[in-house]
Amino acid sequence: MRILLHIDDIEAWRDALAERLTEAEIVTAKDPLERRRDADYLAVWKPSEALLREQNQARGIVNLGAGVDALLNNPALPEGVPIVKLRDAGMAELIGDYVRYGVLHFQRDFDRYRRQQARCEWKEHAVTDKRNWPVGVLGLGAIGAKVAAMVAADGFPVHGWSRSPKTLEGITCHHGEEGFSDLLAQVRTLILLLPGTSSTRHIIDAEALAALPAGASLINPGRGSLIDETALLEALGSGEQEGRLRGAILDAFPEEPLPQASPLWAHPRIWVTPHMAGPTPLGEAVDQVADAIRAFEAGKEIDTVDPDAGY
Repeated sequence: MRILLHIDDIEAWRDALAERLTEAEIVTAKDPLERRRDADYLAVWKPSEALLREQNQARGIVNLGAGVDALLNNPALPEGVPIVKLRDAGMAELIGDYVRYGVLHFQRDFDRYRRQQARCEWKEHAVTDKRNWPVGVLGLGAIGAKVAAMVAADGFPVHGWSRSPKTLEGITCHHGEEGFSDLLAQVRTLILLLPGTSSTRHIIDAEALAALPAGASLINPGRGSLIDETALLEALGSGEQEGRLRGAILDAFPEEPLPQASPLWAHPRIWVTPHMAGPTPLGEAVDQVADAIRAFEAGKEIDTVDPDAGY
C-alpha cells in the first residue's frame, strides 16, 4: 500500500504517519516521479494539478484540513474517488479560542480603546453585559457546533444557523432562508464557519450586512469566499468615520497570502491574521488519516465528502 503525502511540514507528517501505518509505504511530493506516481491513497492539502495528474489508481483521498473547496475545484481531481476530510481533529478548540478573543475584543471595547490610544484619548466606555451581546455562528458542523458551545459557556447568548434543522443544547438554532434573516437581525457579533461552496460564496453581501444591527461586528475564521469584500468595506465606512459595521476580524481570504495592495490591510477597523485561527494539531490529525485509510482498505463504510454539496 502506497500513500502519497502532500502538506507543509511534510517530514513531520511523514514520520508520524509511518509510525501509525507501519504496513504502508509513505511517499511525498518531494520524492522522484517514479516513486510518487500512482499511489493507492492520497493524503493531501491543496495539491497542484500536476501532482494530481500523476495519480491514476488512487482508491481514496484524505483532505488534510476541514475545507475541501481547493481540492474539489482542482481540474485534475480524479473522478469518482471517495474523499474524506479532517473533522475537527483538535482545530475546533483553537478556532474557538480565536473566536472567544474576537467576541471580547468588541464586547469589551478593545477596538475603541486602541484607536483612543493613537489619539492619546482617555475615555472609559460602559461595559455591555454578556447577556445583552448575542452572538451568531453561521455553520454548525463539527467545528461550528464546538465553537458555538464554547462561546455559550462564556455566558453569551448564541444563535446558530445551518441549511437544515439542527438541535444543539444551549444554542438557539435557525435554518433556511427565513432562519438566516432572523439570526442576522439579532446578533451583535457574527462568526463565519461555513464551508466554501458555490451556495455560500458571498453569503455575506451588502444585503446581509445591512440586515445586521447597527454597530455589529464580524469574525471570519472560516473561508475567504464567504464575504463580498467590496460590500464589507462599504459597510465599515472609511477613515475614522464608522460605518454601519463596527469592525471585522478576518483570518481567511479569497487569495492567500493577502496581496499587499489589498485595502483590507490598512483599514482602521479591520484586523488581519494570516489564516492561523485553526492550525491542524499533528497528532489528532494523523490519527484520523490512519483511521480513514484503514477504513478504505477494509471496505468499511466511511463518512465521505459530497462533491455536489461541497462538504
